[in-house]
Amino acid sequence: MPLTVKDMLDAAHAAVPKISGAEAITLAGQPGTLVVDLRDSAELAATGKIPGAVNVSRGLIEFRADASHPMHNPAFSEAKTVIVHCASGGRAALAGKTLQDMGYSDVRNLGRLQDWTEAGGEVEKG
Repeated sequence: MPLTVKDMLDAAHAAVPKISGAEAITLAGQPGTLVVDLRDSAELAATGKIPGAVNVSRGLIEFRADASHPMHNPAFSEAKTVIVHCASGGRAALAGKTLQDMGYSDVRNLGRLQDWTEAGGEVEKG
């Protein structure tokens, strides 16, 4: 039986721990933590991003995270704690599950950028 988006999101939410904005703020300041913003460039331009976050559109996460692929981003390492977020939380959940499937063992889902800002997290624009 084919999976629906709801099925995929349910599985992702069950597998990837959800963290609060406050937890993300604490973790983001620690060495060995990578914050990944999965929003598209237009979204980033409109609202800014978490300082130090790496922007990878959801459609490219597999390519950027795979160390054997030519498009690999060296900021990604399976040894790091990876915090994923997007605008509404769906892309973050799916990307988090994908990263786990690729061997990343410490992946956390912040959910929305708004969760970060509501907890007092800074956003850089530009």
